[in-house]
Amino acid sequence: MICQLSYQDGLATRRLLLDKARRVVVKVGSAILTDEDGMNLPLVERLVDSLLFLRQSGREVILVSSGAVAAGRRRIRLTQEDGIREKQALAAIGQSILMHTYDRFFSRRDTTIAQVLLTHDDLDHRHRYLNIRNTLTTLLRFGAVPIINENDTVSVEELRFGDNDRLAALITNLTEADLSICLTDVAGLYPAPPDQLENPSPIANIVEINEEIEKMLGESVSGVGTGGMATKVRAAKMVAARGGASFIGPGREERVIERLFAGEDVGSFFFPAKHPLHSRKHWIAYTLKPKGELILDDGACAALTKKGRSLLPSGIIEVRGDFGPGDAVRCLDKNNRPVAVGLINYAAADTKRIQGAHSDQIATLLGYKDSDELMHRDNLVLL
Repeated sequence: MICQLSYQDGLATRRLLLDKARRVVVKVGSAILTDEDGMNLPLVERLVDSLLFLRQSGREVILVSSGAVAAGRRRIRLTQEDGIREKQALAAIGQSILMHTYDRFFSRRDTTIAQVLLTHDDLDHRHRYLNIRNTLTTLLRFGAVPIINENDTVSVEELRFGDNDRLAALITNLTEADLSICLTDVAGLYPAPPDQLENPSPIANIVEINEEIEKMLGESVSGVGTGGMATKVRAAKMVAARGGASFIGPGREERVIERLFAGEDVGSFFFPAKHPLHSRKHWIAYTLKPKGELILDDGACAALTKKGRSLLPSGIIEVRGDFGPGDAVRCLDKNNRPVAVGLINYAAADTKRIQGAHSDQIATLLGYKDSDELMHRDNLVLL
């Protein structure tokens, strides 16, 4: 089922979670912020007022804002198809426009803002991950509004988050925020394309992002993709796994955030998971980019999923990718379905040499042995 609660119970639970939310991450996309002339100034001003509404209600606010590339493209009126170099240059032009626009409206309301530009590499290393969290919490303590964007000027494919929906989810979990708000150009998550529905209305409350939701999107939300509703629901799943709530709603409508907190039935609301992951395991499962894959036999899959065991080399059928000790590696079953992800103890070349072997053979095969396990259960998360 999409929602196990009645409509009224769903709205009541939604209201309870909203009342408890003390720290909120708001994400807004390029399609909302820009128009054919550049920055959509009336909409930006309404957004700033909504963020200050949250602050005035005693909440801390972090903004994740797209729009740099779009603003840069409109400034120099670039019309041809652009590649990565052009997008990086456009981001450099547009980011200053974006921040100037925000500062213009926030400063009128006596509010300080702070620019934070990130690449995925900044979150991929645990100590840098924690340093970013400390910086953001300090900015909030100073009373500033952090405005975060991907550092598109320097990002290359391996350093990219993929989309700002994912970035917003990661920031929500990094800062232990209670709620992630995604303002987009649609009213929420529909059970089918709106033009196929007699009375189109978004699903109000989603208790769990299950297989029915995944089929509705046309792809698994555990896959890899960019843009569209699938990435937004995937981001909501990431937030739920850490114990946070999410909202997807119409960013062009007036006062949508105020209406949400007033208890109005607007957009789609995603509830937190009943059993959230610990911070470090969530970082392993959702922040790190896997550097390779291991294909497991049925016995190894059962040992991980049913017995809570560590991963031993005897259960490995195939090794894919080039990874080193401490890298994140995905575990798949024989049908290539995800089973787990974890931090591996051996490099790819050594893993290939010991695959299928018993742990007491590792030292003989490699000439050394760092661990009996390929992945210890404390560094492994089931998918």
